[in-house]
Amino acid sequence: MATIVEVIKVLEQLAPVPYQEDYDNSGLIVGNISTEVKSILVCLDTTEEVIAEAIQLGANLIIAHHPILFKGLKKITGKTYVERVLIQAIQNDIAIYAIHTNLDNVLHSGVCSKMGEKLGLLNTQILSPKKGILNKIITYVPTEHIDIVQQAMFEAGAGKIGNYDYCSFIQAGTGTFRANEKANPSFGKKGDFHREPELKLELICPDPNISQVISAMKKAHPYEEVAYDIIKLENVNQEIGSGLIGELPEPASKKEFLHRVATLFKSDIIRYTEVKELKEIKKVALCGGAGSFLVSRAINQKADVFISADFKYHEFFDAENNLMILDIGHYESEQYTIDLLYDVLSQNFSIFAIHKTKVNTNPVQYFHL
Repeated sequence: MATIVEVIKVLEQLAPVPYQEDYDNSGLIVGNISTEVKSILVCLDTTEEVIAEAIQLGANLIIAHHPILFKGLKKITGKTYVERVLIQAIQNDIAIYAIHTNLDNVLHSGVCSKMGEKLGLLNTQILSPKKGILNKIITYVPTEHIDIVQQAMFEAGAGKIGNYDYCSFIQAGTGTFRANEKANPSFGKKGDFHREPELKLELICPDPNISQVISAMKKAHPYEEVAYDIIKLENVNQEIGSGLIGELPEPASKKEFLHRVATLFKSDIIRYTEVKELKEIKKVALCGGAGSFLVSRAINQKADVFISADFKYHEFFDAENNLMILDIGHYESEQYTIDLLYDVLSQNFSIFAIHKTKVNTNPVQYFHL
């Protein structure tokens, strides 16, 4: 037996909700976290056809990439497809969980990394690392307890910087305090002014780990009242952010690369910009879904091409003849997210069936002359 909350824990270890963009609505859209999971259906979009498929399969949990609910609803009458999907899900006891830009924004096992994997990219990095999701935690520990407290905080998720873990800074000092009659001091006596040799401990901690790190710190700390500071940092996190950039194993001609991309992503049409001076393609930037906001980043990092979707006419001019923009289609760029989520869930749960949707939810059709 596994409940929805247990599935959510696995998904949010992969892509914590705090990593989503401000406009997004990732997380549990409909449902009760304590419900037992009978079966899961994985999809990009939760449409009425997908709800019908879930009912037919006996799936009571849908894991979707795109949230069905972005804006607040004042009425749910079935007037729009969003309202109808929500009504049908609730009536049939089907929970809906969305894992959107938080999954876009993770370097490892994210939407963009899946695209990069399909293209065989090497030396991949986040194209636009995210700010404001790192914190510095500072606490003060009696000298002989530093190893215990430090280790507890490391194990809870603090102290990781890029390819290094167990990172911290320690500085010696003296702490002072006086315990009142209601206190239960580990050091000193009630009513006495006390000086204690302490070490100042500083560690970096990402937003999703803050609560568990503070809890572990307090549990391991010998003091009844633990003094600590949490400082929000402007430092970028190199493993969290938008887009991806990497290199092909071998350079490819423009024609060869366009054919490869069209084949891999099953794109009936690729809209692209021409760069006459570009003879071969080696460095590739990409972003699943709508990624026009990253063109300048791709140019600055000397990418030969930028693969994404949903470019407006005038946005193609932003290439400035510096790189090829390849608009392969929104659905096409994200289609392998279904495989990604299916694989993660299958590796963690074997007590119920996990299905990939057979419904093509791409609303865009192509006419060929």
